[in-house]
Amino acid sequence: MDLFDEHRVIDVDTHVTEPADTWTSRVPARFKERAPRIERIDGVDIWVVDGRPTLSPGLVTMAGYDGRPPTEFPPTYEDCHPAGSDAGERIKRMDEVGIWAEVLYPNVGGFGSQAFLEMKDEDLMLACVRAYNDFLSDWTSIAPERLLAVTALPFWDVEASVEEIKRCIDLGHKSILFPSQPQDFGCAPLAHEDWNPIWALAQEAGLPINFHIGSQEWLGGADGNPFADKAKMGIHAHFARLSALAFIANGLGISEVICGGVCHRYPELNFVSVESGVSWIPGFLECLDWQWANVGVRKEHPEYDLLPSEYFRRQVYACFWFESEMLSPAIQMYPDNILYETDFPHPTSMSPGPATPAVPPRQYCADVLGKLPGDVAGRILHDNAARVYRLD
Repeated sequence: MDLFDEHRVIDVDTHVTEPADTWTSRVPARFKERAPRIERIDGVDIWVVDGRPTLSPGLVTMAGYDGRPPTEFPPTYEDCHPAGSDAGERIKRMDEVGIWAEVLYPNVGGFGSQAFLEMKDEDLMLACVRAYNDFLSDWTSIAPERLLAVTALPFWDVEASVEEIKRCIDLGHKSILFPSQPQDFGCAPLAHEDWNPIWALAQEAGLPINFHIGSQEWLGGADGNPFADKAKMGIHAHFARLSALAFIANGLGISEVICGGVCHRYPELNFVSVESGVSWIPGFLECLDWQWANVGVRKEHPEYDLLPSEYFRRQVYACFWFESEMLSPAIQMYPDNILYETDFPHPTSMSPGPATPAVPPRQYCADVLGKLPGDVAGRILHDNAARVYRLD
């Protein structure tokens, strides 16, 4: 029996390719012309948000496609993998590859809902966040025990965020999406007391806070363009560089909730570093522990009763999907804090295609986890995620 037959595998990071009518069919009538909608421009489907062309759905739906991001991608919905936007097809694919449940993240609104800020109209922004959450509730309703909704927030408005969390709890959502660097968007940093109502409600409800990579300003360009070619290194090399740097950038959010006392004040609130990989985590925490002791943090904060690595061990989690050589130390040191993902159907996901011959999830896990004791493999593929996302 292989690992995928032995365990009900929970994939903690996948994305929904939002259908063309996600917003136009759900926002109030007065916002329909400004809400995100699809236009076909020069043969390519493009999301137009408040009159601005933004993201092509094909760029974030590369599974099975013969092309290299970010310049080669499926031009239209018809060219994309159907499991990106169709819930029934998603369940069918999950059964084919051996995945029991998936945690679902957005694309159009940004990986922390920050893209909605470009609308500069708070009523429209809130309407779009609510419409997305309603869409996700509808999309997951065919199998809510297997398709796990993550609540998007109007994080720029704490009171509205609290109300949206309460609303989405009633809708059955399993966790909360939050930017790892809200100060990048004119808000308070994570450790500020402004966020206490959100942390308190999330802790009370047992909902983890998810920091997805890319929920801060893009690294490498003041104009915010992730594909900027300022160093003349080439667009593909630049894309690879930013993708790798985005992993490490999640250390900003992790270090802030630990060093800023959020983990101390809310000891039952969990945080998940999504799509960030895990290989860098042990060295990062060892460094934090060393500096913590070296500069006398406990003298400054006698109330902090744990080291950074101990706060992490108690309530922070991180996800992997392609690492091999450096994965073992992370698993050995933090076996109860490591979660498995595939990132389907994103460009660097474990979704083999002609141009991206990644090892399929079942084979990859057999290769990198197959020699682990059965209980450790089970924790990584199922138990840790089931605990964090409150699954039976």
